[in-house]
Amino acid sequence: MVSKSAAEAPAAGEGRAAAASDSRRFGPGWPVRSASDGPDPRTTFPGVLWARQSRSWYIGALFSMFWMLTVGAEVIANSPTVLASVVGVGLIIVFSLAFLAAAPISWTLPTRGRLALCAAMFALSFAFIPWLGWGMAGVWTYVGVIIGMCALPWRLTWMLIGLLGALALACAVAQDGGWHDDVLLMPVIVVSISLMMAAFARTMAAINKLQATQDQMAVLAAERERGRVARDIHDILGHSLTVITVKAELAGRLIDIDPARAKTEIGEVEGLARGALADVRSTVAGFRGVTVSSELAAARVALDAAGIATELPSSTDAVSPEHRELAGWIVREGITNVVRHAAASVCRVRLGTHEVEIADDGVGPRAGSSTSTGLEGLRERVETAGGRMSVGRSDLGGFNLRVTL
Repeated sequence: MVSKSAAEAPAAGEGRAAAASDSRRFGPGWPVRSASDGPDPRTTFPGVLWARQSRSWYIGALFSMFWMLTVGAEVIANSPTVLASVVGVGLIIVFSLAFLAAAPISWTLPTRGRLALCAAMFALSFAFIPWLGWGMAGVWTYVGVIIGMCALPWRLTWMLIGLLGALALACAVAQDGGWHDDVLLMPVIVVSISLMMAAFARTMAAINKLQATQDQMAVLAAERERGRVARDIHDILGHSLTVITVKAELAGRLIDIDPARAKTEIGEVEGLARGALADVRSTVAGFRGVTVSSELAAARVALDAAGIATELPSSTDAVSPEHRELAGWIVREGITNVVRHAAASVCRVRLGTHEVEIADDGVGPRAGSSTSTGLEGLRERVETAGGRMSVGRSDLGGFNLRVTL
């Protein structure tokens, strides 16, 4: 039987591996972790700013910052004093740094947090009014880029960018004192660049969501494989060790009164042990095969060694070929429980086209018997194959295990 700590060790390792993977993968649309998920290295401020995906964003964002040089020149030209120039240049630096950091930070926030971040960038742009007047709407291109990179719901993105374009148009009209041929230039630039970045961010979000789904599928596949190995090893060792124990006890009783038979029993114990070792190796390698015919033969040996009379079918033809492996697992687990727990004198196995039943005249069902590790593993096998399993008291007076295929 696999111990709980041994079974949990791989799960903990996979959890750490998944967390490490999440800390490397990052960007628009990547699933945002909640507080209940535990600490995430990405959610620390330095971790966000120095993530690989953030550095990739900086490369493109820095090229766009060259336009801020023209804004800086206009701020200096419109500054009445040296102090005003210094304050204006400082404001440009603050706005530029906020623009660089806003996108990576938004990727760690839920929708409400991303909206707040966009609002903060929009509010910060109004600090340029003393130098640029209504021309400060020119820096809204950067605000629109952040709206796009936040990977908000598409309808909300369209609405915000459209509103930003309308406000830019109003500012352009106010700045020039009315409508003219060039009044649409700035709004069109703001809207077109913002929508382009929004489309790019949505593409990246789709890729990141696909990657997240693939990671989840990999974790689920690993969990299923670990469960399969644990279940198979439990079933194999549970049955083999039970028979080995019974035969070893029998050999111990016979060693003085019938040494020859005791020697035979010990030889069979050695064979069973070697067979169990081979089964464990094949299970770990994923090549374990079980047939109902071989399990019935093994059941006869185990029940005879335990001194339990048997009523076994003479043929397995009643079981359809696609169900014979599952029927083998049912017989294996059922006989193991009879030998180990039932204290029975008779065991009966019935095979049908759509049913397998194992009954005994032993102590019968006990509290918690239906949730034992072996029966739970068997129930998973049966339900995965689309069958139903039930346990209860048999007509012989003991335990009854019935599976409908």
